[in-house]
Amino acid sequence: MIDNLASLANGFLVALTMKHILLMVIGVALGLVVGVLPGLGAPNGVGLLLPLTFTMEPVSAIILLTSLYWGALIGGSTTSILFNIPGEPSSVATTFDGYPMAKAGEATKALTFAFLSSGFGALFGVVIVTLLAGQVARFALLFSPVEYFSVFILAFASFIAFGGGAPLKTLLSILIGLALASIGMDTISGSMRLTFDLQDLVRGVSFLVVVIGLYGIAELIETMQNPVAAKPAATSVDLPGVLRAAQQWLAYRVALLRSALIGCWMGVAPGGPTAASFMSYGIGRRVSPRGDNFGKGEPEGLVSAETADQAAGSSAMLPMLALGLPSSATAAVLLGGLLMWGITPGPTLFRDNPDFVWGLIASMYISNLVAVLMALATVPLFARLMQAPFVLNGPVIALICIVGAWTIAGSPFDLWLMMAFGAIGFVMKALDYPLAPLVLAMVLGDRTEDSFRQSMLLSGGDMTVFFTRPLAGTIMTLALLCLFFPLVARLFRRPTSTGT
Repeated sequence: MIDNLASLANGFLVALTMKHILLMVIGVALGLVVGVLPGLGAPNGVGLLLPLTFTMEPVSAIILLTSLYWGALIGGSTTSILFNIPGEPSSVATTFDGYPMAKAGEATKALTFAFLSSGFGALFGVVIVTLLAGQVARFALLFSPVEYFSVFILAFASFIAFGGGAPLKTLLSILIGLALASIGMDTISGSMRLTFDLQDLVRGVSFLVVVIGLYGIAELIETMQNPVAAKPAATSVDLPGVLRAAQQWLAYRVALLRSALIGCWMGVAPGGPTAASFMSYGIGRRVSPRGDNFGKGEPEGLVSAETADQAAGSSAMLPMLALGLPSSATAAVLLGGLLMWGITPGPTLFRDNPDFVWGLIASMYISNLVAVLMALATVPLFARLMQAPFVLNGPVIALICIVGAWTIAGSPFDLWLMMAFGAIGFVMKALDYPLAPLVLAMVLGDRTEDSFRQSMLLSGGDMTVFFTRPLAGTIMTLALLCLFFPLVARLFRRPTSTGT
């Protein structure tokens, strides 16, 4: 650990140059824009910028790209809170309480809480990377497809147990999401599934199109059904309002620490930021004394989702660097960049390229701080958008949805899908079916299926492999406990509800 701190000090000497600080500012600024536009997202933003870095030094290039990553993760919460349109898949959980807070006239508070929680989660993850690089890398080596599948099942089961909705409706929503994730070309056999001879479905259904429809378009339809609720609310949007919100944010210390730990676990394991934010939100809803208010504009719900999101995003860099195992789409793009720059991730990377690795880790501290400060500076500007009447905001929201869906693949078919899922989202909300599990299943569906089929190939079709391997067995047991938790809790509550 002492050696890691000494290496980090050398890393700051690499990162703290005018050139690299300027690259951090540029990267964060681009990332904030990428995060606000729901059709782009961090993976696409990093991918678009990657060709421009080929002539740069590797350490400068990775600093620019990771700074864009941090900015996109933070910026993704902006439209989630203001318009109920997640800029990133991992920002879906932010909409649950962030948007109700904004509608209630607390846009400044919601944005401030989101940005500060993001910064705390990111810095917590970087500290874990700094202090436990060797130990965490060895832990990640224990993961095979068997353990990957167990973690994904734990993510689904924890949402059924702690999501707050009816367990059967949550399970049905997950199954719908898994079915949607299976549309298109099978990644293992190459065969086509559920395409119905439509060429546009060969590439599958983009979860971003689904998210934009389920949340953005569905919210527009619901608001038009209830025009009274669309009146702007008065709120403080000046800098003192941001400072007051920052003081109130400090009261959520327990939620911050709990969510950061969950995020780091899901970042090092193959869950990624999206699964981390959902799991943290569900667990927070179950254990918090204010859990009944989650989904109604409860700040702790917003804090739980945003902290885990960023903690997972930053800690996911460790298995990517130390093992070459990306646990998120953005990490996979960054991994491709490393290989093109002639840098091979793996256990020897820390030994053979210390300036690169520790310069990157040091820059993560600085760029995350820059991202939080730049995001907080924009709070008054963004909060004023909530004061505009719906006749002005409505077309803006619709335009963001259309541009976001079109940007994904430039396909008119995606626009029709967006409208269809908008109608589906409106009906599901009216029938009290949760939307979040469907999105989670779509994000993790391909990886869950691939890890399951690989596990079956490794074990010769023996299903007991998920319990005979110690780590996988432990995770799968936790998943089963979560899965049956609602049933057990109902049995224990039943005697107290039938007395007199």
